[in-house]
Amino acid sequence: MLDKYGREINYLRISLTDRCNLRCIYCMPKDGVEKKCHENILRYEEIIKIVQAAAKLGIKKIRYTGGEPLIQRNIEQLIHETSRTPGIEDIAITTNGLLLYDEADDLKKAGLKRVNISLDTLKEDKFKFITRGGDIKLVLSAIEKCINIGLTPVKINTVLLKGINDGEINDLIHLTKDMPINIRFIELMPIGEGEKLYSDCFISNDEVIEGLTGLIPLKSNEGSTAKLYSKKGYKGTIGFINPLSCKFCSACNRIRLTSAGTIKPCLHSENEIDIKEVVNDELRLRKALKEIIYNKPAEHRLNEEGKSETHRNMYEIGG
Repeated sequence: MLDKYGREINYLRISLTDRCNLRCIYCMPKDGVEKKCHENILRYEEIIKIVQAAAKLGIKKIRYTGGEPLIQRNIEQLIHETSRTPGIEDIAITTNGLLLYDEADDLKKAGLKRVNISLDTLKEDKFKFITRGGDIKLVLSAIEKCINIGLTPVKINTVLLKGINDGEINDLIHLTKDMPINIRFIELMPIGEGEKLYSDCFISNDEVIEGLTGLIPLKSNEGSTAKLYSKKGYKGTIGFINPLSCKFCSACNRIRLTSAGTIKPCLHSENEIDIKEVVNDELRLRKALKEIIYNKPAEHRLNEEGKSETHRNMYEIGG
C-alpha cells in the first residue's frame, strides 16, 4: 500500500515489551522501567490479528523488538504464527543477544529469518559500563551460533558514542573480514536517555567515514536506512545509519506498533493511534491501518527541533 507521498509501506516493527535485561546508558534508565499491567499490553493473539490485517494491506516484513523481545515467554510460538501468515516474507528480531544462544535453534525452526544484535564495544569492561552489567561473552557466542546455523547475514547494531566507543570503529569493522556480518554504525539520537548524552557523545557518521580508508560504496536495498560499504576481500559489509546528518524519510517504508497497542507512523513524531479497540474487528482494524499508512507524515523534524518530538523512550518504541 502507498501513503499519500507515494511511498510503499511494507514493513511493520513490533515492540513486544518495554522491559529489558540490560540498562544501556543511551536507552534505559539505570533503575529500569515500571512493569505494565498485563491488560495494558498486547497479547500474542492480538499481535497476530494485527499482523494478518497488515499483511492484507501489503506489509511483507515483520521485525520484533523491545525492550528485549527474548525475555517474552514463548516468543517462538509468535514467530511461528507470523510465518504462517500469507504475505509475510521476512521475519527478524532485534535483540541484545544475551538469551539468543539458547533460543536460536528454536527461533529459526519457528520461522525466524534474520537477527540484529546490539553490540557497542568489543571490550568486556566497556561492555559492562555501557550496558550496566552485561556479559559480552554471551553476545559473542550468540553471534557465532547464528552464523553456524544459517541465521545470516547477522547484523550488528553499534550506537556510536564519542569518547566511549569511537576508538573501536576499525576493530568492529574487522569483524566483517572473515565472518558474514553486517556491522551498522548508528548515530546517537536525542531521544529519551540518549538526549542526556547527546551534547557530549554525538558523533556524525560523515565524520567517521572521513577517517576511514578502503571503503567501497555499495548499492543499498530499497527502503534501507543505511549507506552500505565493503572492503576488498571482506565477507561482510559496513553500514552507516544517519538519522540526523542525513535524513532517509523520503524512502521510509515502515510503521511501528508499541506493546501498548498504539501505532507510530513515524519514529520521532508525537502522533500515535490507539488500535486496541478495533483489534478484534478485522474490517475496522484493516480500515484503521489503511488510514494510518496513508496519512504517514512526510518526514521527522529532528534537525529543526534538535530533539525527537515523541514522548516515548526508545525502549518503548523499538527503534
